Amino acid sequence: MTEQNPVVPLPDNDSTVAERAVLRTAGRDGLILVAGLAVLGSVVGYLVADVPGVWGALVGAALAGLFCGGTVVSMMFAVGKGAAATGAVVMGGWLVKIVVLIAGLAVLSRLDFYDRWVLMVVVLIGAVGSAVLDYRAVKGGRIEYVQPGAGA
Repeated sequence: MTEQNPVVPLPDNDSTVAERAVLRTAGRDGLILVAGLAVLGSVVGYLVADVPGVWGALVGAALAGLFCGGTVVSMMFAVGKGAAATGAVVMGGWLVKIVVLIAGLAVLSRLDFYDRWVLMVVVLIGAVGSAVLDYRAVKGGRIEYVQPGAGA
């Protein structure tokens, strides 16, 4: 029988400090994106579809915030853990976000207080914007790929 080792976080080192800095940058930029989507989307939504447009923008910004924040929080939890634990956290977080999205959209599909087009556009801009901001945070981060003296 094989012995199972519990998931134990590795001690902080320069690499994990750098990873956390990248994730903080991604989180901060994601919050700014979601706030901007809520404000600008509400204004444009009001001009396009009156009050239902505002609700569509706010619900869309909330869904975008769920995905932006969920990714950053799950990755922050996974920093310093092994590859298997990180993979489990990433896949588990993704699965939870998809279940919440499907359940939320199922509930929203029966309601008519929001404009569906405004919601769709805000979620689409949020998804693309989040991916671009995450890329920018990782590209600008100083994370070591090889740790000197780690041995082979």
